[in-house]
Amino acid sequence: MTTPVRIPFPVVDEVSRHCLREQEPETVHIEVHLPGPVDQTRLRKAFTEALHRHPRILMREARGPWYRRRYEWELTPEPDVEVVAFAPAGPRALEDARTRALTEAPQLSMSPPIRLEVVETDPAAGSRAAGTVLFLTINHTALDGPACLRILATAAELYGGSDNSPAAPPTRTPQALQEAPDTPTTWSRPARVAPGTPDPSPGNGMLVTELPLPHRPKGSPYTVNDQLMVTTALTIAHWNREHGARPRPLRITMPVDDRPRDTTMPIGNGTRLVEVPFAPEELDVGDMPTLLRRTAERTRALKSMPRPQLGHGAALLTAPWAPVAARAALTRALRRAAAPWTSTTLLSNIGRIPYPLDFGEETGRAHAVWFSAPARMPRGLTVTTASTAGRLHLALRWSRALLSHGDGAHLRDLFEHYLHTTEVSA
Repeated sequence: MTTPVRIPFPVVDEVSRHCLREQEPETVHIEVHLPGPVDQTRLRKAFTEALHRHPRILMREARGPWYRRRYEWELTPEPDVEVVAFAPAGPRALEDARTRALTEAPQLSMSPPIRLEVVETDPAAGSRAAGTVLFLTINHTALDGPACLRILATAAELYGGSDNSPAAPPTRTPQALQEAPDTPTTWSRPARVAPGTPDPSPGNGMLVTELPLPHRPKGSPYTVNDQLMVTTALTIAHWNREHGARPRPLRITMPVDDRPRDTTMPIGNGTRLVEVPFAPEELDVGDMPTLLRRTAERTRALKSMPRPQLGHGAALLTAPWAPVAARAALTRALRRAAAPWTSTTLLSNIGRIPYPLDFGEETGRAHAVWFSAPARMPRGLTVTTASTAGRLHLALRWSRALLSHGDGAHLRDLFEHYLHTTEVSA
C-alpha cells in the first residue's frame, strides 16, 4: 500500500487553522450564474475530473499526536466525499444556498475541503431569468477563491468542450520601483467600522449586487482597483461619521495575487496581503483626481515590494519550534492582543474574471460571478468585487455581531454613490 504524500501546512493555512471559530466559519463563497440548465451526470463527471487535473486540491488534514510540531495536508487519490450536490428548486433556493455557503464550512478532515452546490433558478420564484447558479464553497484554511476558480474553469472546459483558457492580463507600463510619497504612518490604531444594528444570531451576513463598471478616462494614472479602493475608504468614512465615530486613519487590507492563471497555477492560499493607509484629511471628495492619483501611487508601491504572505511575524509563529497546540494558544493570544491594530476592512478585487467559464452551447457562458471573503471580528466587514460581461459584481459580507442586513443595504447604497464620484474626467 502506497504511503500518502504529506505536505506541511504553509504559513497562511496554519495561522488560519490556529484561529478557527465555530461561530464564524472561514469560508469563501463563489457564485456563478449561467443562462441555461446543466446535465447533472455530466457536471459531476467534469468537476471530478477537474479535481484530478489539479491533484493538489485533493487533500485533507492528516491526523497526528497532540505533540506534533506541524499540521500536514495528506493528498488523496480520490475524493472522500461527493463534492457536487443539487439543491431542490424553490422560492428560497438561492438565499438558502448563500446561507449555507456562509455557515457550513467543508470539513478539513475530508478530501477535498470544497463543495459545489447547483441551484436551478426559476423566474416564477423571483429570479430574473431561468438558468443555473453554481455555488462553490471553500474552506479558506486550505484554499482561496482564485485557485478554486481555476478548478471551475477546468470543469467548464471538460463539461462543454469550449476553450476556457485565461485571457491575457491587461498591459501595464512598467515603472521603476519607488516608495509612495506622503504615506501616512501605520503605527497608530486604525479606525474600526462603527457598529450598526447588530444581529443576535452568530456568523456572517451577505448582500450581493450588480453595478456598472466605473468609467475611467483613457490614459488615467489609476486603475479600476484604485477607484474601488477610494470608494471603499469613502464609504466607511461616511458610515463612521453618520454613527458618531471619531475620525481615525483608515487601513484597508488588499490581497495581491501574482500566480499565473493557466493550468500551472499553484493551488492553495496564494495571495499576499498589503495594507493601504488613508489619513482622515485625505478623503476629500472635492479633489478626487488627487485622491485617485495618490492612491494609485501607494497601491503600485505596495504591490511591487516583496513581502511574506502575512508578514515576518507570522513566519516566526509558524516555525516548528514547539508543538502546534502550544503555538496555537500563543497565536490566538497574540491575535486578540493585536485586534486594535487590525486593518479597518478588507477589499478583495478579483478584477475581470480571466476565464470565459463557458459550459457549452446549452448551458452557456457565465454572465455574473460573485465572491465573498470571511468577515470575522474585529474587522467585521469585507468588500469583494469582480467583473464579468462588462458589469461589476459586488459582495458585502459582515459579521452579525457588528451589522444587520439593513446596515449592509445602506453600505451598498453608499458604495454605489461613491463609486460614481470616482468617475472624473481629469
